[in-house]
Amino acid sequence: MKRQTSRLLLVSFLLCANSAPAEQADRDRPVHLEADRVLIDDARQFKSFEGRVQLIQGTLNIHADRIEVREDKEGYQHLTATGHPAKFRQRYEGSKEYAEGYGERIEYDTRAETVDFYDRARVKRGQDEVQGAHITYSTKTEVFRARGDDASQKTGNDRVRAVLQPKRDKPPETSNPASSLTIQPSETLTPPIIPSH
Repeated sequence: MKRQTSRLLLVSFLLCANSAPAEQADRDRPVHLEADRVLIDDARQFKSFEGRVQLIQGTLNIHADRIEVREDKEGYQHLTATGHPAKFRQRYEGSKEYAEGYGERIEYDTRAETVDFYDRARVKRGQDEVQGAHITYSTKTEVFRARGDDASQKTGNDRVRAVLQPKRDKPPETSNPASSLTIQPSETLTPPIIPSH
C-alpha cells in the first residue's frame, strides 16, 4: 500500500485561492486547425491531422505532430495529440493565468472535461509544476492527479515530482527601495532664472 501511495500522488490543490475553471466560453467558439495533411471521415466521425498541427479554440491551444479527433453520437469529442512533446495551453476563466501541459501523448475528453498527459508529462500553472509518467487534469475542477512510472520502479524514476510555490498575500518587496520612487515636479520651488546672453 505504501508503494502504491508513493507512486500515486493526488495533487488536489487549487493553485490559487481565487482560481476558476478553464475558460468556459471556449466551448462555444469554433475550432481552428492547421496541419500539413488532413483526413476527414464523416461516416466514422473521425478526423486526423498530421504535420505541425495547431488547434485553437478560444484560449485553448494545442500543438502536436498529429491530432486525431473522434466524436460520439451526442457531439462530445475525444482528441488524441502526439508529439515530442505535444503541448496544451488554456486560460482560466476571469484570469490572465494559463494552465500549460506537455507530454508525448495528450488526450482531451470534452465530455469528462479532462486532459490526460502521458510519457514525460508535465503540467504548470504559474510557478507551480507537477511531473510524472501520467497526469490527469480536470479543466472543470482544476484537480491534478499524477502517477509515476511503474516500469521504472527499479531505477527510482517512478516518483512524481511537484514544485508548489508558497501563496503570497502581497507582492514581494523590491530589493532596491529607490527603484520604487517616482519623480514628480515640485509645486513650491520656482524655476531658476537663466540669464540671456
